[in-house]
Formats: sequence, structure tokens, C-alpha cells
Amino acid sequence: MSMLPPETTVVPTTQQSQPARTPFWRTDAPVLAGMKLGWLLLLTLGLLLPVAMMLLQATGLVASARSTDEHGLALVAHVVHDPNFVNMVGRSLAVSSAVAAIVVPLAFAFAYAVQRTRMPLRGTMRMLAMLPLFAPSLLPGIALVYLFGNQGLFKGWMNGGNIYGFWGIVLGETFYTFPYALMLLLATLTLADGRLYDAARAMGAGPWRTFRTVTLPGARYGLFGAFALVFTLVATDFGVPTVVGGSYQVLAVEAYKAVVGQQQFARGAVIGLMLLLPALLTFAVERLVQRRQHAALASRAQPYYPQPDRMRDGLYLLLTALVVGWILLILATAVGASLVKLWPYNLELSLRNYDFDNMDGGGWLAYHNSLKLAVFTTVFGTALIFTGAWLVEKTRTTRATAWLHPAIRFAVLLPMAVPGLVLGLGYVFFFNHPANPLNGLYGSMALMVLCTIMHCATAAHFTSVASLGQLDPVFEAVSASLKVSALRTYWRVTLPMCLPAVLACARYLFVSAMTTVSAVIFLYSPDTVLASVAVLNMDDAGDIGPAAAMSTLILVTSIVVSLLLELATRGVMRRTQAWRTASH
Repeated sequence: MSMLPPETTVVPTTQQSQPARTPFWRTDAPVLAGMKLGWLLLLTLGLLLPVAMMLLQATGLVASARSTDEHGLALVAHVVHDPNFVNMVGRSLAVSSAVAAIVVPLAFAFAYAVQRTRMPLRGTMRMLAMLPLFAPSLLPGIALVYLFGNQGLFKGWMNGGNIYGFWGIVLGETFYTFPYALMLLLATLTLADGRLYDAARAMGAGPWRTFRTVTLPGARYGLFGAFALVFTLVATDFGVPTVVGGSYQVLAVEAYKAVVGQQQFARGAVIGLMLLLPALLTFAVERLVQRRQHAALASRAQPYYPQPDRMRDGLYLLLTALVVGWILLILATAVGASLVKLWPYNLELSLRNYDFDNMDGGGWLAYHNSLKLAVFTTVFGTALIFTGAWLVEKTRTTRATAWLHPAIRFAVLLPMAVPGLVLGLGYVFFFNHPANPLNGLYGSMALMVLCTIMHCATAAHFTSVASLGQLDPVFEAVSASLKVSALRTYWRVTLPMCLPAVLACARYLFVSAMTTVSAVIFLYSPDTVLASVAVLNMDDAGDIGPAAAMSTLILVTSIVVSLLLELATRGVMRRTQAWRTASH
């Protein structure tokens, strides 16, 4: 008996029609290709062309319309053979090496305490150690002046000297760079194969020998990367040396003065080219670290759980408490100095340092502009960077557009190798050139938003890629089989599932926009001056109390917004991310 319903016609297999292939123009492929091309064009405009223009300025292939300096190899030779320049290179190397030699072992010990011991208060210590990320780089310099300057509380500790010079820069940069090294080393020490420690214990190896033969070799690439990162951050930062450097001039400060103070744009480009070299070294080492770290962890690795040890845990608690105490002392000094009438003679509480409109630097307008910059950077930067990462990681390419993915990846990784000061110089040369039709953007808020987004693109891109990598490709496959638009899948599935990473990108971009100095120091106008720039201007004018007050505002604003975004992240995790922890 036939099992077919009445009026059913059987079509021979050879005569069944195959589904027609949807024409290219009727799919969302053209829209996706257009979005990728648009993102690449924006990266080219906001990153590749400015950096290329700075290199052309430094080599003399393009002359600045606002400078009559000599150009090309003649200028490079003149700058390099200047005895003052050679001395500045030596001082920059000395400071950078000293800070790296202090910060990296200290950050490694702190990271080890958090990741490889049963020390109490690990989470609290880790959180407090990250507080310098929320402060502009000038804040530690200002605090050091109040502590060890000519009228400082602990001036007597200087043995007749002062804080201005080598040791002032070292102390300030140690505060500024410590959390960056700590983040890298925390990630390094997260990767541990418990089987190696079990084997070492079974063979009778003591704690010190296990550390030398297991822990340290496994973390060596992270240590190299942290050293290179700290070295580069110090070499390219001019915030701390500007405040406490005194006559101890370094390259970053010289590049700033060449452009802003002396209008020697070509000389600034040459020095910027010099500052690019350590950043390129960091980029190369970081790539090596990532490849080696991935290869170092076997697929059958077991998690490592440290055993409690009262003496060890107590010593590490003391060490971390001393580090956190130093960080809190610097922050408390800056905040306290902003709230007294005249440090240290009249410690009566007062808010007169917050009367910015009667001070040089930009007034309350500078703070409001920083809020605008941070909000615009957060909104547009998060949307652009996360969507750009999704386009590269979760969409397909055609034969004609296959080149877009590697091109975008290269462009979005470039900011890792370009210091903010160098990128800012590139923006001066590119957008301020009279022949550029976009010349009208120079000095505008839009240009500073673009520069800040480009400067922060790499870290936010990595965060987005890590989150997108956790999603099973089956979502896109099912959507394609159901003929659902990729953009609809992105909006209805991918974006909701990756909301924690999106909020993490937003938090990073907001804080970076509030605290940035180097990337925008050459780009503001009187109407778009920023709070971080106002701190520098007030310090130059001798208004160190108001400078501390503005730094405090930046610090408090960054912390408050970060806490709000953290609470939002936890709410999102509870309401929409239950699938991550659901038991099966």
C-alpha cells in the first residue's frame, strides 16, 4: 500500500530542480563588503595616512607648510649629531631602563601573589593596584611635588636635593606604568599546567626550585613583553617629565617643545621617528610572546590550584600592601592637595582650587569638553570597533573582497606600535596641511574623537575578538541556512551574547579618553581644550593646586563611570548570560 497521500506526485530524482543560487546583488554581501571597505577607509584616514605623513615629514619627502627648517637627511644628521640630542637619548634610555628594572619585578611579584598564592584580599589588592589607570599621567608628578618638592611634606628626606630630575621621573613613571605591566603578567601567570607542579612535588623539588624550573621559564616571555612595554611607555611619555623632570630633559618632552613651543615641525617629526623605534620593538616582542605562550600550554593541561602556606601568603600580603599603600599615598596626596587652601601651610578645607574659570588652563569648559570627548569616543568607538571585529571574524568574503580582512587586521593592529605622541604629530602634519581638503577639521572635537578612537583601537579590538571567538560558528551557519540576513543575526544574536565585552570596550574607551594627553596635545583649539591638557597648562602657569584639582576630577569621573559600567555588566550577565553557567 502506498504511503503517499492522495494527489501526491513523485518527481524523478533526475528531474528534481536544484535550488537556484541567489544572485550576489540580492544577498547582504554587498552591504557587508561596503561596511568593511568603509571601516578600512576610516582606519586609513585616521591612522595609516597620518603616520605615513609623519614619516614623510621626518625624511623630508614632504615639507611642512608652516616651517622653514631644513628637511630630509640633512635635518636628521643635524639632530642626531647635536650633543644635546645624544644626551637626551642617553637620559631617556637611563630613565626607561631604570623604571622597567623596578616595575617588572615588582609587578611580577604582585601578579604571582594574586594568581599563585592563597593570600587573603587578592581581589581587593588587584583592584586597588589598577587605580593609576584612571588618573592622567601628570597626577603622580603633581603628587610628588607636594610630597618631596621644595615645600613638600617629606622634603627633608631628599638630603639637600629635590625631586626634580632623574629620581622624580623614575618614581612618577613607576606609578604610571605599574598597572600596565601588572595586567600583562596577570594574564601570563593565568596560564599554568598543574601537572608540572604535581610532577615537581612528586620528585621532591622545593618551592624555590619549582619556581626556578617551572614558574619562571613559563613566564619568561611575559616578562620580556612587560619589560618592553614599560620601557616604551616611559620613553614616549612626557607627562611626568614635564612636571618633575626639571633640567633633566628627555626625548618625549623635546618633541613636545619642538612642535608647541618652537614651531619646529620637521624637528618634531624626526624626534617622533626616534620615539617610534622602541614602540616597534614592543610590538615585535608582544607578537613573539603571544605565539610562544599559546604554544606553551598543552591541550591536556590541568588547572593549577596553589596550596595554602601561611608564611608565604603573609609575606606576599605585606608586599602587596606596601605597593598598594604607595599607590594610595600618591592618589590621596593629589586629592588632599586639591581640597586645602595652601599646602602645606594652611590645610583648612577649601574648594577654591576648583574655581577653574579664574585660572589659566581652560576653566570648566575643559572638563565639559573631556566629558564630551569621552562620551563620543565611547559611543562611536565601541560601535565601530566591535562591529569591525565582527565583520572580520564572523562574516565571509568573496573572491573579490578577500583582501579586506588581512588589510583591516593590519590596520587595527598598528596603534599598538604607534605611541600617542607620534600619532598626534601625524595628525598635525596630515590634517593641518593646507592641501588637505579635511583641513577644516583641525582643532575640532570630531578630529580629537577620531584620534582617540584610533589610538585605543587595538586593545578594544582584541577584547571584541576574544568575545566573538567564544561564539559557536553554528549561529551563522543556521542563519545562512534559514536565509536570515547576517546583519539581523548580528543585531539579534551576536550583539546580545557579547554585551559584556561591548561594555568592557566602552569602559576602556571612556577612561582612555578622559586621561589621554599625548595623543591630543597638538590637536585642541581654545574652544576644545581638554581637562587633561588643562592640567598641563595650569602646571606650566604655576597653578599646581588647581592642576591637582582637575586631575582629581578626571580620576573621580573615570572611577564613577567605570563602576557604573561594571554594575551594568553584572546586570547584563545575570539577565542575559545565564547560558554561560547553565548546567547540562
